[in-house]
Amino acid sequence: MRTCTRTGQTAGMRRSAAPSSPVRIALFAYPGIQGLDLSGPLEMFARATRVLRDEGRAHPGYQVQVVATNSGPLAASSGFRFLPDTTLRALRGSVDTLLVVGGIGVDALLGERPILDWLRRMAGRVRRIGSVCTGAFLLAEAGLLDGRAATTHWSRAAELARRYPGARVEEDRIWVRDGNVYTSAGVSAGIDLALALIEEDLGPEVALAVARAMVVYLRRPGDQSQYSAPLRLQAAQTPSVRELVSWATEHPASDLSVPALARRAGKSPRHLTRIFRKELGVAPAQAVEQLRVEAARRALQQSDAGLEDVAARCGFGSAEVLRRTFLRTLHVTPSAYRARFSPRAEVAS
Repeated sequence: MRTCTRTGQTAGMRRSAAPSSPVRIALFAYPGIQGLDLSGPLEMFARATRVLRDEGRAHPGYQVQVVATNSGPLAASSGFRFLPDTTLRALRGSVDTLLVVGGIGVDALLGERPILDWLRRMAGRVRRIGSVCTGAFLLAEAGLLDGRAATTHWSRAAELARRYPGARVEEDRIWVRDGNVYTSAGVSAGIDLALALIEEDLGPEVALAVARAMVVYLRRPGDQSQYSAPLRLQAAQTPSVRELVSWATEHPASDLSVPALARRAGKSPRHLTRIFRKELGVAPAQAVEQLRVEAARRALQQSDAGLEDVAARCGFGSAEVLRRTFLRTLHVTPSAYRARFSPRAEVAS
């Protein structure tokens, strides 16, 4: 039975602790890729292998190959050039994991039947297959996302859902696993996906060591938003509202009632509410709640502070108000959220 794991749980997907040969990863690339979609996961897998070697572990780590449409250097959309290891026609031997990277060049490949046929064949041979960013369009075009949950870069998620109605597109997720098919959002989310795969293969301690070595946050959970509430809310066109959101983000425990916000912005409460609804699609009170929830999430992930302290620092007033808000917006209690998503919990799991 195929399972759908939207938040990145990894039960039943682990390999043996110390295989005799490296886990072979193939990254499929083409002209016009997003450079970080390729280099981000590649660096994560390479660092994991170094961690294992430096710690004297028996596991041989990863063998990563860049598989391209053609031989010779390929240019990313930024102009950076990559030299692939092989081509899809010349690839030999078994592959454990195939990841299709994203980029503006993906659209030119959607009608390329040899590539789509190759993806279908590979999907039947590999343990897991996935995509970074708009690489999901190639998987969808090959029919590999039919009946599955998936995600991609937020700017093209609606298009993915419209073009491929057989896929259940989760428009605002960092990454999604449905059975052995993995899709991730744009650019840096490929790093989150790679860390999740490393955790599946090698355990949370190695994933944490890799994250620390690369100075990145130990993987963001798959159900985290692709773009944060402060970033989303700072998209307001009115400069005074952008400044107001920035200030509120830094002062979640302050009086953020509509009258107080209106005074700070130099507007009437009614006018401020109209601006918020028109430019951000939410009322000021909803925006404040989003900012406070995100502040509380960070506090729960990054500190051992008690719930009353977290609630006070983030403007909820009491642990009970914090608990009710988390249940309503995230469908989980603050304690359960911390138990699942704090770095300490990752290692303990």
